[in-house]
Amino acid sequence: MKVPEALPTEQIKESPLKKITAVVFGKKIAIQEIVREPTSGGIVFRLTKDNEDIEILLIQDSKGRWTIPKGHIEPGETAKMTARREIEEETGLKNFSILTWLGKIHFKYRRMDKLVLMTTQIYLVQSNDDYETLTAEKWMRGIKWFSFNEALDLIEYDDIEKLMLIARKKIRSGEY
Repeated sequence: MKVPEALPTEQIKESPLKKITAVVFGKKIAIQEIVREPTSGGIVFRLTKDNEDIEILLIQDSKGRWTIPKGHIEPGETAKMTARREIEEETGLKNFSILTWLGKIHFKYRRMDKLVLMTTQIYLVQSNDDYETLTAEKWMRGIKWFSFNEALDLIEYDDIEKLMLIARKKIRSGEY
């Protein structure tokens, strides 16, 4: 079963601070703060040598979940700049093109006494060098090219999976 990474922020209506509590070391701790964290990343693809199939680059996080390269937008960066930086940092790729914006996803999670509302901008990114060496960051458990269908099966988050399907349609039609 896929993990619902993106939950619409509309679900957070009135008084989320009163409704959400957690047990930490046997004590209930109420949400004290809501934090918004903008992030950005990309669905990185390449065509197979015969141009018959699409391969998707996935990273495996420290918890073993397969996902796309993405990360926090730093002060002074645009979402597109962040996508480029995060892809370079998390994959080692340098020779790629950001083709188009695919969409954004929203999700929330709890960090101790904070409710974190994360918005991730996702871009369609084409690798321009089939022989470029992949280099995973130390915190990752893996990095690998997968056939499109394998990547679709492995991706942990429903909303990224939906954007992957949009990406495939754009790649096949050449409309980016």
